[in-house]
Amino acid sequence: MHTLLGPAVPRHAEAVVSEAMDDTRVVLINGARQCGKSTLVRLAGKGRDAQWRDLDTALTRQAALADPDGFVDVGEPMIIDEIQRAPELLLSIKARVDTDPRPGRFLLTGSARVLGLRALPDTLVGRMETVELWPFSQGEIDGKPDRFIDAAFAHGDELRHESTVSRAEYAERIVRGGFPEAIARINEKRRRAFFSSYLGDLIARDITQLAEIERTTQMRALVKMLAARSGQLLAISTLSNELGISASTVTRYLALLEEVFLVKRIPAWSRNISSRATSTPKLAFVDSGIAAHQLGADARSLLRPDSAFGGLLEGFVLSELARQITWSDEDVELFHYRTRDQIEVDAVLENRRGEVVGIEVKAASTVTDRDFRGLRHLAERLGDDFRVGIVFHTGQQTFSFGPKMLAVPISALWETAGLAQTAGAE
Repeated sequence: MHTLLGPAVPRHAEAVVSEAMDDTRVVLINGARQCGKSTLVRLAGKGRDAQWRDLDTALTRQAALADPDGFVDVGEPMIIDEIQRAPELLLSIKARVDTDPRPGRFLLTGSARVLGLRALPDTLVGRMETVELWPFSQGEIDGKPDRFIDAAFAHGDELRHESTVSRAEYAERIVRGGFPEAIARINEKRRRAFFSSYLGDLIARDITQLAEIERTTQMRALVKMLAARSGQLLAISTLSNELGISASTVTRYLALLEEVFLVKRIPAWSRNISSRATSTPKLAFVDSGIAAHQLGADARSLLRPDSAFGGLLEGFVLSELARQITWSDEDVELFHYRTRDQIEVDAVLENRRGEVVGIEVKAASTVTDRDFRGLRHLAERLGDDFRVGIVFHTGQQTFSFGPKMLAVPISALWETAGLAQTAGAE
């Protein structure tokens, strides 16, 4: 399975950005470096006669810092790329849009969580909408609907999906990841070179801009340890002991890795249904390709019995769900659930109505009744609020395991259509 992406692959987030620009003064597209933000801006800004400013360019950045008010004092819409390079501009943008409140005045991109920067002089509360952009989803790569979340809440245990994706292809998708540059590199050696330089530049450039780091070697070692724990609970004390650094330093480093969109913490879910529920978050990499690269894993090695396939596959599913949340019609949040009695559910999706879809990920093509233990635990305690429990697997068929319980092929994540797409096809 090899896919070459064209120069302007449609992004699901494009409609979200365009809608925001129609009614919001400032729109920020925030996400990892090289995930396609600039391309998305070109698509969303087409026909708006906007001025473009790239703060990665030294001369442009110097002009912005020297005279921020003059820099943004233009009559037409303005696109500013990599706004975290000059967060001082945000105060000038605020003053500008307060004077001229027309929607779509500024379209910004950032490769760090701009509103978390300590140097930020002010915020744009009530004036700005943030759209989070991830590397390509599997549906964007394949030209598929990417509407599993909507379908799961709409159809419950009536959802059905048949798959042609093999276990070997899932392994290939994991090591490929979703960065456009990595996907375009068919040669595995060249892809590894991209991942190596990407991580090196991220630590040496972006992270060091955000904070002083005592030793970048410790940061690199932490990233490798986190890759080995993809899809697992985030134990700060264990990481601290293994690295030989303080827990507070590990916590600070983790926050920096989240700032630059390398990793994502999945919070623990609880509705007081169990006093023994843990509050420890779970970890997922924003891109499975980087996680696999850090472990030295390729598609062939992941198929061995003692490989990291299970953890990487769970992280892969979590990151695909997180991507899909940014454009799904259902307004949902992503959690995980685990009790001190080792009852767990890998992913918990909860919508605004309090309805829950529970998901388990299994790196095998067969599913047994025991795989539904955590899902049944949730179903018994939530009653009517429990919409459906799904065990994702690498097989090809959907099977019912009783009321509200399904075993579903993982490719349903990106190949399933929502209600609108289904109706349009009829």
